[in-house]
Amino acid sequence: MSLSDPIADMLTRIRNAVRVRRTHVNVRASKICEGIAVVLQREGYIEGFDRIDDGKQGSLRIALKYDQEGCPAITEITRTSKPGCRVYTGVDDLPRVLGGMGIVVVSTSKGVISDRGCRENKVGGEILCTVS
Repeated sequence: MSLSDPIADMLTRIRNAVRVRRTHVNVRASKICEGIAVVLQREGYIEGFDRIDDGKQGSLRIALKYDQEGCPAITEITRTSKPGCRVYTGVDDLPRVLGGMGIVVVSTSKGVISDRGCRENKVGGEILCTVS
């Protein structure tokens, strides 16, 4: 079965797993999904992830993060740029999610990085998703 939008599939699986308070979620592995997982881990939204090889495409096992009361670190995760409507922006026009409390995940020429990394490196790119 081919998947037309692996990023949307990944975000939906994470969103659904957070709603039912799962500790882990498995998503199909790809370079872009692994880049998003690295950004989420670096920014503190997930505990970590492991790549599981199955001889084919493989999968990523993402450990979700919760606080002491059981509230998830990810309250909202939305796809911005879609296959039918790509959204590109320069470094000066990057949106601020919740006044800087959330992040924007951006695919740039320097790889998949957060909006903070874009501002440091002074690069723009395709806005993949927003996380708060």
